[in-house]
Amino acid sequence: MIVEEIMKTKVSTLFPTNTIADAIHLMRSKKIRHIPIINTEEHLVGLVTSSRIRNATPSIFHANEHLEDLQKPLEAIMRTDIYTGHPLDFVEEVAGLFYEHHISCLPIIKDKKLIGIITETDLLRTMVELTGAHQPGSQIDVKVPNISGVLCEIAGIIRNRKANILSVLVYPDKQDEHYKILVIRVQMMNPIGLIEDLKQAGYHVLWPNLPGISQ
Repeated sequence: MIVEEIMKTKVSTLFPTNTIADAIHLMRSKKIRHIPIINTEEHLVGLVTSSRIRNATPSIFHANEHLEDLQKPLEAIMRTDIYTGHPLDFVEEVAGLFYEHHISCLPIIKDKKLIGIITETDLLRTMVELTGAHQPGSQIDVKVPNISGVLCEIAGIIRNRKANILSVLVYPDKQDEHYKILVIRVQMMNPIGLIEDLKQAGYHVLWPNLPGISQ
């Protein structure tokens, strides 16, 4: 999946000369937490977040004091060292960027112009959809040898049960580098028969570890 499939294209923006008060009004009216700052050529020049707004405005206990702070231009508080993405970037790579650099949004640039934005919420929703967690089904964790052809064999066992695979995740076994863990979501509410088939085929089912089923 690439970024242009999940990014928001209707992006609320302001100019560096707009005020903090303008940003507060826009965030409240649009219910957003990030505002890209652009110039007259629609080039990204900064980013204002709700946390920067909070740090730059009076406390709610002193709301009527220092009102002049609300009239400061956004260029005085905006962040200028901004990570950006391209619409053809892979979502998985973007997720790694969010994780590594602890960012909460990513403006998307094409031909030097701002064309979209991705937020933490967009990524979380996408990951839920990719894993199939939003659909009714069952999750089965299987420990398998780290060799070619294993996934094909597992898929064959599932096919024999006429079950639909919603998603497959793979991660290494931290205790043994010769094995990996398959996290499989299947579109069936009662996986007992499938678990029995997997175990009879010699696979180690980690979850669910149901009583009464031979290991």
